[in-house]
Amino acid sequence: MTAIVFEKVSLTLGRRRILSSVSFSVPEGLFVGVLGPNGAGKTTLMRAVLGLVTPQSGRIAVLGEAPRRGNRGIGYMPQMRRGAAQLGLSGFELVLGAVGGTRWGWPLATKADKETAWAALERVGAANLARRPIAQLSGGERQRVLIAQALIGEPKLLLLDEPLASLDPVHQRGVVELVRDIARERGIAVLFCAHEINPLLRAVDQVLYLGNGRAAIGPVDDVVNRHVLSDLYRTPIHVARLNGRIFVMAEDGELESHAHDDD
Repeated sequence: MTAIVFEKVSLTLGRRRILSSVSFSVPEGLFVGVLGPNGAGKTTLMRAVLGLVTPQSGRIAVLGEAPRRGNRGIGYMPQMRRGAAQLGLSGFELVLGAVGGTRWGWPLATKADKETAWAALERVGAANLARRPIAQLSGGERQRVLIAQALIGEPKLLLLDEPLASLDPVHQRGVVELVRDIARERGIAVLFCAHEINPLLRAVDQVLYLGNGRAAIGPVDDVVNRHVLSDLYRTPIHVARLNGRIFVMAEDGELESHAHDDD
């Protein structure tokens, strides 16, 4: 099964065109890094896959059907989860809430619900974080709990929106390796949104680069080069490789050097 298909899809937000007649597909089990500068449409693309944004034109298929809200075949990790911290939820309560979709905490949870939540936390190495309030967890610890929540329901597709934001390199590597290992173990397709390629280099099968309303997809070397990116952005782009790292630079500075803003 193909996890995601976009056929000549155009997406808009208000009067702004985000994607213009974009086509690509993501096979089952593929780990894809989604890249592009601020405002390129990374979050909007994920929201379209989730059925939260309707295409202006074109067709989207997700796990063989049209996008729909609440698709249990998709695990989704959004950029920020301030609400959970404000509610004083523990890591276990946050994950448990995803089991039933709407239920929070122990009183309404069944034994099977609790076992499912514990299994998800154990799989990401976060069982020791279960009783601690989300607000007291470090960035890397919080991301592990949120990944556990995204795994509830045995999804076939994971959408991770900027899970590396504000993490140091050590914790970035831990998150990427965790997602890579789970994806390979379970045959899950992954869209992993990031604002630079380097933390993903040892995990991704392909990259999906967005920019200027268009998209380029393929293996890293086939996409992250000056010819493809200059054509995508319709401006000269320079790509330098140094000590196993890749630097993507426009004429006025490094293209991937800024943190991601909401689309």
